[in-house]
Amino acid sequence: MDLDQFAALRTPEGSAALAAATGLAGGDPLAAAAALRSAGIPAGLAAAALTQAELRRRAVGKFGPEAAGMFLTRPGLEQATRRVVADRRADRLRAAGVRTLADLGCGLGADALAAARAGIRVYGVEADPVTAEMAAANAEAAGLADAFTVECGDATAFDVSRVDAVFCDPARRRAGTGRRIFDPNAYSPPWDFVTGLAERVPHTVVKVAPGLDHVLIPAGAEAEWVSVAGDLVEAALWCGRLAEVPRRATLLREPAPTAAAPAAHHQLIGSGAVEATVGPVRRYVHDPDPAVVRAHLVAELADVLGATLADPSIAYLYADTPGATPFARCLEITDVLPFSLKRLRALLRERRVGRVEILKRGSALEPEKLRRDLRLAGPEAASLVLTRVAGAPTVLLCRPVG
Repeated sequence: MDLDQFAALRTPEGSAALAAATGLAGGDPLAAAAALRSAGIPAGLAAAALTQAELRRRAVGKFGPEAAGMFLTRPGLEQATRRVVADRRADRLRAAGVRTLADLGCGLGADALAAARAGIRVYGVEADPVTAEMAAANAEAAGLADAFTVECGDATAFDVSRVDAVFCDPARRRAGTGRRIFDPNAYSPPWDFVTGLAERVPHTVVKVAPGLDHVLIPAGAEAEWVSVAGDLVEAALWCGRLAEVPRRATLLREPAPTAAAPAAHHQLIGSGAVEATVGPVRRYVHDPDPAVVRAHLVAELADVLGATLADPSIAYLYADTPGATPFARCLEITDVLPFSLKRLRALLRERRVGRVEILKRGSALEPEKLRRDLRLAGPEAASLVLTRVAGAPTVLLCRPVG
């Protein structure tokens, strides 16, 4: 989409096209395009409206009902922060005394809008002209145009002395191709500029990919990994006065659509440098939330559960009792055997297992291929954990613990 196409969407004719396209989103795209053209909508406008309607439909999972009035791009939606995560970040900034914030590389404005809702004055900078216009339109649609303004320009040229905090979410995909960028120095803005912000602004937050290498974490920064309903969605670096602990794993649950209260959350903190004790397989196995694993807080969780590892490189925790914790799922182990397809197939046949959930860490096996090879038949269900114990390929037959 270019600026002219976006401008056309904001005319009365464009609004009518969007309304018509919304009712067709999710169906056959060719039939939808034909329906809009038959209604007298020009082909170019129809295509732009259908694209927006489909993106809005997909965006509901991130933004909730507000997605219906937002303008979106495919890469912008993919990188945009979920509302539950952005709202929590904004609340933390507000609690730290932040009153003015620069959002450098604001994209479609998800984080900036959350900060504006929290009462923070936000100045957004976005390099892409269409995305910048969309962010401004999203602020207008949310009734926050006075609290969040956007300029199209170079984020590295913004005068950060104008604000008391900076948020930066560097682009990690190549413009035009959408391919992931794995070298932080190729981010936009580049990594050295991003990490240098902490030396210039006392309150700096940087959103990063969950797979961030720990060696890239600046000295003195707090690194936080966030999961939503068990899905690891992002990591963030809290720098300067915002750093509270070395490592944090935050687990969020999406609020109910009609709930007025914020989404429930749990936090596990620690140094991220402690190694968990290694011991034998015990009666229960705990599968830590991915935020805990990425934050290197498995040892801290092991202490809470009274658990140990069975292999120093595999993040499954074993205990004699089931742990009541939001940070891990618990399974009761009924059988432990060295991996052998023949023996496993025989055991499942003996137990009349016809449905299996397959979990794995430290195994090269493909779950769906294994499922086919097991030739399951029977009324019972079970969980299989493919792992290593003291370096040896092992399978655990389990049942869930409530």
